[in-house]
Amino acid sequence: MPNSRQGTILVVDDEEIMREILETLLTREGYDVRAASSGAEGLELARALPFDAAIVDIMMPGLDGIATLDELKRIDEDLAVIIITAYASVESAISAMKAGAFDYITKPFKNDEVLVVVRNAMERRRLVHENRNLRQNIQERYHKFANIIGRSPRMRQVFDLIIQAAPSRSTILIQGESGTGKELVARAIHANSSRSDRSFVTVNSGNLPPDLLESTLFGHVKGAFTGAVYPKKGMFDLADKGSIFFDEIGNVPLETQAKLLRVIQERDFMRLGGMETIKVDVRIIAATNVDLRQMMEEGKFREDLFYRLHVISIQLPPLRDRKDDIPLLVHHFLEKYGDENRKTGLELTPEALDLLTEYDWPGNVRELESAVEYAALRARGAEVAPEDLPPKLQSEEALAAARSPLAALYDDLPLLEELERRYLLHVLKVVGGNRTRAAEVMGIDRRTLYRMAERFGVKDELAEKGETEG
Repeated sequence: MPNSRQGTILVVDDEEIMREILETLLTREGYDVRAASSGAEGLELARALPFDAAIVDIMMPGLDGIATLDELKRIDEDLAVIIITAYASVESAISAMKAGAFDYITKPFKNDEVLVVVRNAMERRRLVHENRNLRQNIQERYHKFANIIGRSPRMRQVFDLIIQAAPSRSTILIQGESGTGKELVARAIHANSSRSDRSFVTVNSGNLPPDLLESTLFGHVKGAFTGAVYPKKGMFDLADKGSIFFDEIGNVPLETQAKLLRVIQERDFMRLGGMETIKVDVRIIAATNVDLRQMMEEGKFREDLFYRLHVISIQLPPLRDRKDDIPLLVHHFLEKYGDENRKTGLELTPEALDLLTEYDWPGNVRELESAVEYAALRARGAEVAPEDLPPKLQSEEALAAARSPLAALYDDLPLLEELERRYLLHVLKVVGGNRTRAAEVMGIDRRTLYRMAERFGVKDELAEKGETEG
């Protein structure tokens, strides 16, 4: 499903097959994509909806790509516009870059190349917005440890290490299982450092081939490879005077590891295909969920790079080792997803909290958050009961309750506010408006039923129908 939080992209191309290819590719990556068959149609969409990036074919009848680019930048000067051009149209690509295009893609293109350019565009968009409101964002989102929840002894040790490490220039290695919050810790280090008013750039190493990853990190010169008709800066340029965070450093290929080592040691790098040495002042923070020492023994990770990264090490505990923090985390996530779904005042029953606390959480905080979001959606009232939790967490008693005819009737309904409201009205109608009996039928207390009725505006409708309160 498209996810607007991942980013919204406008595709403008007069060729239907190109629109379909790009729309399918980007939607699969989680982007929310809108497509237009002409420059004029694309501009209408851009005036009606906010977009993070646009991919525009340079050769179109009517309003061509350059004219469309000009108008898109008038609508949103921060919009990252990517131009599609034929390989032979070098002059057109250069003209587009001079007119304000973020980057270009040459036909025929590879899917990986498109995705890398789009990710860079999204990162650029994020950085522009972040830098514009940086100080306010730091205060509201990243000041101290606002997004890191925990009071257990293990987490207090992590907080102490963040405070100690943040002021230094040393590289930092954050180790921990997936879902333990490594990026949150990296952002907290940056926010509490002297670089907090500069960029924080995240690199998702993934499984990109070395040349594509290096072009992303260091940029390239004109002619570095086929299609490189214009020089381009990399993510180290964006992170200059700030911090760069390598998520899952163990995925970086050996060839690129040697170049990262040079950046750490010499504070400089060369662009792909270039000979000029470029100085850079960047704080490197790396994270891993694998045993880098084991990778060293297997020849998959450079020993010299490991020790350069390991100057300061922060080990994040898995959630199963800090279960004292689960009630705090649950409260935080219930507020978050309660607000998002217009369900205020959500609270776990003691039985449900016991189930969450007893579970070992192999997916750590990320898995707990997903479970609480699921429970918040299923909750019929303000109370979140065991039967509202994901099935894998439920006790035999909770599963038995969930299999009851009334629970099954409710579970068959889509989790939408309007259908919840209709269900409440249906039960009240069946019991003749007797709310005490309705609460018993629904398996909730009378107070919870009153809150549901008030939230859905049912009270007024029942009064109009002459239904009584028992």
